[in-house]
Amino acid sequence: MKYKKIALIAHDGKKPELINFILQNKEYLKSVQLFATGTTGKHIEEAGFEVTKFLSGPMGGDAQIAALVATGEMHMVFFFRDALDKHPHEPDVQMLMRQCDIHNVPLATNMASAKLMILGMDEDV
Repeated sequence: MKYKKIALIAHDGKKPELINFILQNKEYLKSVQLFATGTTGKHIEEAGFEVTKFLSGPMGGDAQIAALVATGEMHMVFFFRDALDKHPHEPDVQMLMRQCDIHNVPLATNMASAKLMILGMDEDV
């Protein structure tokens, strides 16, 4: 595969953490294609990265990314979730996570697991 495709999603309370993470891993992330839900994608662009943006999560962006997971077009998902807050689109979040499980797509929900995934990214599983 020429470029790995990584989806980046973050709940509002975790967006600064995700931006910090991608800035810390800038060199590696320059070698992959980035995709994001709308608002997260806007923040990623402002940090200087090229990213393909979908709808915002509550408007269907999580479902759009889940469709790419289901069709084998997404290789990894980094979804920095705010587990302490309520989210009206939680069914979409659960559906995305389920699709990652069904289709064996690595899913990181926090900075520690995302870092481990980047370290292991050269390995094909």
